[in-house]
Amino acid sequence: MGIRRKGRELALQALYQMDVTGDTSPRALELFLGHFEGSAKARDFARRLVSGVITHREEIDRLVEQCTDNWKLSRMAKVDLTILRIATYELLFCPDIPVSVSMDEAIEIGKRFGSDDSATFINGVLDQIAAASGVKEL
Repeated sequence: MGIRRKGRELALQALYQMDVTGDTSPRALELFLGHFEGSAKARDFARRLVSGVITHREEIDRLVEQCTDNWKLSRMAKVDLTILRIATYELLFCPDIPVSVSMDEAIEIGKRFGSDDSATFINGVLDQIAAASGVKEL
């Protein structure tokens, strides 16, 4: 598994835990990362993603909700929503990561951690987010 894939998976798990516990502090992230394997580079990437999602969560959530038909965030599966938040952060705020990579990674992680329908749902929402935000491939 690549460094960034591992970082994304760590970020997914950390953000999921933070969502459940309500503790989004840096201490909570460090406590989480201390209990899971991953190289220093994977952990650094996870920190970047978690920090970015937390910092821009309102904007990200607003865009995700705008790009989903008949779905409120509270009704979405928490895993799918967390994956969408990470990928949306990457699409909007990480110009060093190609759009196609962010989208493909989100879909693959959805297949691993989500339900049978997660990958299709994530793909459809991210396509709409990319179009709505004017994100283009590098």
